[in-house]
Amino acid sequence: MLPARRYNNQWIPDVFNDFFDNDWMVHTRATAPAINVIENEQGYELELAAPGMTKEDFKVTLDADGDLVINMEKKHSDEEKKHGHYLRREYSYTKFQQTMLLPDDADRDNIDAKVENGELRVSIPKIKRVPAPETRKNIEVK
Repeated sequence: MLPARRYNNQWIPDVFNDFFDNDWMVHTRATAPAINVIENEQGYELELAAPGMTKEDFKVTLDADGDLVINMEKKHSDEEKKHGHYLRREYSYTKFQQTMLLPDDADRDNIDAKVENGELRVSIPKIKRVPAPETRKNIEVK
């Protein structure tokens, strides 16, 4: 449900304040980007929403326990824009770390990550388990 716009007892709102005022917006101070995890026969695909981020903003590692650790940090310059200064500046993600427990069948040696179109994609292939051939040995009874 969207909140109703309040005009602070003014019959006609000030156009400038109406444009830059944010009383009518619902703010969430979430710092964690949305993550999707997809499983198929070949492996797992992790999709992390990362608008405006580049590959330099990410560090993807495996920790000592073999868990996937995603670090994201976007450093914003404090310099003003050459053509003006910010009246409002909102960025949802500045620093983020997520540890993902990997399943037992994850092939930790062949994990791949790339950033494309505002999304970090991590491909985690499954270990191809080949069933051991059943071997029988006849033992001679003496």
